[in-house]
Amino acid sequence: MRNVIRNWVKKIKIREGEVLKPFFHFDTDETRQSLLSRARNVALWAIQQYEIEWNCIHFIQLSDTITYKIKTNTMGNYLLRIHSERLNKEEIISELIFLNELRRIDDLKVPVGIMSRSGSYVLECATEEGYRKPYVSMMKWVEGEHLSGEFTDSHVSSIGVMMGRLHEASASINTSHNFVRPHWGISSFRQEVTKLERYYPRFLSGGAWMLYQKAIDKIIHQFDSMHQDARNYGLIHADLHSGNVVFNNGLPSPIDFGRCGYGYYLYDMAAALLELYPKHRWLLIRGYESVVKLDKDYIRDLECFFIMFMIENYCHHSSDIREIPSLIEEQRYALSYITEYINDREFLLKVIEPIDPEKIGFFSELEEDPNI
Repeated sequence: MRNVIRNWVKKIKIREGEVLKPFFHFDTDETRQSLLSRARNVALWAIQQYEIEWNCIHFIQLSDTITYKIKTNTMGNYLLRIHSERLNKEEIISELIFLNELRRIDDLKVPVGIMSRSGSYVLECATEEGYRKPYVSMMKWVEGEHLSGEFTDSHVSSIGVMMGRLHEASASINTSHNFVRPHWGISSFRQEVTKLERYYPRFLSGGAWMLYQKAIDKIIHQFDSMHQDARNYGLIHADLHSGNVVFNNGLPSPIDFGRCGYGYYLYDMAAALLELYPKHRWLLIRGYESVVKLDKDYIRDLECFFIMFMIENYCHHSSDIREIPSLIEEQRYALSYITEYINDREFLLKVIEPIDPEKIGFFSELEEDPNI
């Protein structure tokens, strides 16, 4: 294996003044496979830089990072991450600092960074000619299993408690001047919407897009009226859905902090509520409030973040043609929530009937007909 890696490294050439392509460059199935091939070579090189006696490397997924599970016989398991150009080295290091601080909290189990042989937590790895060098980090694996099947009352309540403890802990952390993480708010939301403006015709009619635009405008306006303070704003996970929670002995632990940054705590909660039935949303909120009390009028802002996070999800997935069938299917409920939101009707804790997207298609015809 080491000879394979050595031969691969010998082929790498960096020409002075050459314009390099992003390591994560892919927009077709062919370029996606090419990326995964590059990533595998990087992963095999990177793993040699750690004091780990590994016996198996297992690809997990390609998302904002490319991740692998590293298995050992005696040292537990590890998570190897190849980072996209979305984050710079300082931001990745800051994430690891945040996690190291959270680790000190008795009731929280979070992934923590592993130092390489050279003493670095973030490595810059050589790759094929013509591509930028990606950053790589290694983390201790958080043992546990994702939930399979339906959520129980106990599951969602315990996730709420865990989230409350996470926010309580993050509020107590004092960061240094060189701590750098993204801010999740209107600026980042506008950037995501710009992407959706390009891809929305793949899964939305003209009429449906008009409803989305009204919701987007309302979110931006509502954000302007929010009052940010230490009680409602701080360091958050920013992607705390069930896929980023594992259970061990009945207790939940948060994983994948790759999106962590500054934002409203309710934004974090909205990510978790998005996939739950109204009854379980209420139980999660009650679990959260057993640790951290919310303002009495929190529902209005929480519904804003709910719609915001939902739209951001579609912004993220709309460029992937493989995701389009599921995005189309989800619009029956997405448009129902959006309709309630733009009409100032509370929906978060109620059962909302789905909308047939075809019934709002006439908006598209009105837009296109020059005689109307």
